Amino acid sequence: MEDQHILVVLPHPDDEAFGLSGTLAKHIENGAAVTYACLTLGEMGRNMGNPPFASRISLPKIRLEELQESCRVIGIQDLRTMGFHDKMIEFEDQDELDRRLRELLDELKPGLVYTFYPGYAVHPDHDATGAAVVRVIGALPEETRPVVRCLAFAPGCEQALGAPDVEVDVSAFLKQKTGSIRAHRSQFRFDAMLESNSPEDRQMIERLGKERFWTWQY
Repeated sequence: MEDQHILVVLPHPDDEAFGLSGTLAKHIENGAAVTYACLTLGEMGRNMGNPPFASRISLPKIRLEELQESCRVIGIQDLRTMGFHDKMIEFEDQDELDRRLRELLDELKPGLVYTFYPGYAVHPDHDATGAAVVRVIGALPEETRPVVRCLAFAPGCEQALGAPDVEVDVSAFLKQKTGSIRAHRSQFRFDAMLESNSPEDRQMIERLGKERFWTWQY
């Protein structure tokens, strides 16, 4: 069964919050075990809270605590912090990155993996993480490969990739989703977003109830 054990591979704390947290909560309610491999602690992020309460020194610890709280709210049972460098995933030793991901796959044998769609996820760390995941899984024997579902949100991604082939209604899991977003308080002011009139914020709020994915085709 593809969602009996799920592996999530993303580079930063908070990457799960807007695009994936409701889907993961839904999987967990349906009995899935979820492992979240977060490659970095987002230690080079520019947001320090608004008003600021973090510093460059304290930010890694704060972001780890926020990530742990997000996982608790969603129900994620197994968080792995992988210790790679923020804003440097594309420059990490590729063999070492691939080895660490292969070890996770060998250990967990997931039926389903979530990551970013390489080239369509805006941030270089997002794209490099997705590229590593699909590369490592693509090297597995075809009959042992898990299904890979990718997040994409770069401008024009639907024109390039077509419509997402998986859309998940997470309206019944908005408590977990908004809890995940709020957990990352150094990065988001969610209540301010709710009150915002900016088109970007309004669009994000309107889309909270649906999460969309593209299945990677080998």
